[in-house]
Amino acid sequence: MTEYKIALVGFGGVNRGLAQLIAERNTEWKATLGFSIKIVGVTDRFLGSIVAKEGLDAGQLVALPVEKGVFGQLPGGTAEAFNETVIRHSGADMISEATFTNPVDGEPATSFCRWALESGLHVVTTNKGPIALHGPELKQLARRNGVAFEYEGSVMSGTPVIRLARQALAGADVQGFEGILNGTSNYVLTRMKDGMSFDEAVAQAQQLGYAEADPTADVEGHDVRLKVVILANELLNARLNVSDVACSGISGISLEDIAQASASGASWKLIGSAYREIDGSIKARVGARLLPASHSLSGISGATNAVSFNTTMLGDVTVSGPGAGRIETAFALLSDIIAIHTTHGKQ
Repeated sequence: MTEYKIALVGFGGVNRGLAQLIAERNTEWKATLGFSIKIVGVTDRFLGSIVAKEGLDAGQLVALPVEKGVFGQLPGGTAEAFNETVIRHSGADMISEATFTNPVDGEPATSFCRWALESGLHVVTTNKGPIALHGPELKQLARRNGVAFEYEGSVMSGTPVIRLARQALAGADVQGFEGILNGTSNYVLTRMKDGMSFDEAVAQAQQLGYAEADPTADVEGHDVRLKVVILANELLNARLNVSDVACSGISGISLEDIAQASASGASWKLIGSAYREIDGSIKARVGARLLPASHSLSGISGATNAVSFNTTMLGDVTVSGPGAGRIETAFALLSDIIAIHTTHGKQ
């Protein structure tokens, strides 16, 4: 029986969700997946750090209050975040990196991933920054050290678009994609269709936990742009930088625009897309589009995400599912660990 020792980097909603899954399902995983997970370290810039090579109680970690320096109240814990120490010296086999996304330079998450890969540790992450901005470097580093670098949750949370397209659509000749890749903006547009103003819809999205205190990245398309770069580079063998993707958001869409669209059976959606041109180049953009009712993405409502892959063999293949949520995104980390077990598993 394989036991993976994991260090959690960042202990906000996503890694706390993973700890909850470990607390509730570890015994089940032994029987159904062939492995169990032991948490040997946690580090968080707000909560502090803790290392316990014999293992930490996942349920106890989940129950901790969100208070500054709270890890300092536990035996062996400290109120200060010793990130590199936890990553390199906790005795972990892998790290689960789930810190905030920095769309400018991908830091500090990129350094966290780099430290782990340099130390011969597998990495699973939901962070878009390191993949979109430093993906080739980190993947090469993983190959050089014989470890895995997995990031399924970086695009559509627990909905497995990257692995599905790479594996299930292998041979289908994917030529492009278009998708609703941000649950917050789609929720706002859905509520505006119900008559709510843009500001009211954003405020409600914030109350529900879909939108950050500063919703700019969501409603202006910056979050989707990172995801488009990831998908295009992964699935179309593009070499896009973030600056290569034209980007606009939904803040300029009025209730009148929404009403006029609804009267004709159409819907406004924030769409991220990338397609291979005849000359082989990749054209990518993010922007609001008016979709007719017949379009496969037109009826996607609320915080749901969806992506439609254009393939030579099958035509359009559309996948939809949750694009946000603590447990949903934690499931993406689990799916990455399963993938690592399949390809690198201990016998």
